[in-house]
Amino acid sequence: MEIKAVAFDVNGTLVQILTDDGMDQIFRSAAHFLSYQGIDLRREQVRDLYFQIMKEQQRTSTERYPEFDAVDIWRRIIDGHQTDFTRSLPAAKLGQMPLFLAEMSRGISRHRLNLFPHVREVLDVLRERYSLAVVTDAQSAYARSELHKVGLLDYFDPIIVSGDHGYRKPDRRLFQLALDGMKVAAENAMYVGNDMHCDIFGAREVGMTTVMFDSQQGTKVHLDCVPDYTITDFRDLLKILDCPAPSGSPVIAQPPGGRLAE
Repeated sequence: MEIKAVAFDVNGTLVQILTDDGMDQIFRSAAHFLSYQGIDLRREQVRDLYFQIMKEQQRTSTERYPEFDAVDIWRRIIDGHQTDFTRSLPAAKLGQMPLFLAEMSRGISRHRLNLFPHVREVLDVLRERYSLAVVTDAQSAYARSELHKVGLLDYFDPIIVSGDHGYRKPDRRLFQLALDGMKVAAENAMYVGNDMHCDIFGAREVGMTTVMFDSQQGTKVHLDCVPDYTITDFRDLLKILDCPAPSGSPVIAQPPGGRLAE
C-alpha cells in the first residue's frame, strides 16, 4: 500500500476521556448561572429541558446518523424562558451565553482528559512523512479546545468535527471531507480508530485502509467488519507504515487483519 495520509479518531483513540454528561452538578451550576440572567429554573427542569431538546433534534433530523447541537440546546432553553430582565441584557452577552453554557457543562462533566501512551512521539514521526487529519464525533463547542488542552491541535489539518455538520460517523461524508482536505484518494489514506462501527466500518465504506486501536472504549464488533490491522500499542502504527521507531521503542510486525503480538 502507498499511504500518503493518516486520519485519526480522537476520543478512545488518541485521547483517554471520561465524562458524565448527566451529573447533577452540571445542571445545578447552569440553573445558578441562568438565575443571574433573569431565568429561574430548578436544576431538574434544566436537565429535563436539555435532554428533551436533544432528543427532539435527533428525532427531527433528516440524517441517518444525526448529531445533536449542544449550543443550540442552550440557546433554545434561554430563548424559551427569557424575562424582561433577560431581554435587557447586552446583545453580545446574550449571544455568547449558549456557547458559555456548553463549554461550562463539558468542563464540569469531565473527569479525565489525557493522551494514550506514546501518542505524541508517534505523531511526531508521522507528521514529518504524512498529511494528518482528525475525523471525530464531537461538539463544535469543545472538540478543538480539548485537542488544544492535550497539545495536539497543531498536528492535524483538516479537523473534521461531526458537530460542524449535523451528522456523525460512520457517515462516509465525514471521512470524505478529511480526504478532500488532505487532497488524497481513499486508497492512499489510513484511518485509525477504536470503534468497529463508527470508525472501522465508516472508513472502510469510503475505501480507506483501517487500523483498530483496541482501547478500553468503543464497540468491538459490527456485522462482519474486520480491520486491516489491529494494535494495542500506538507505537505499532509505525511498523505498519514502515517508519522508524522512536528511540527505545521496539515495535513488532503484524499481518493484515491480524493482531500485533504483545
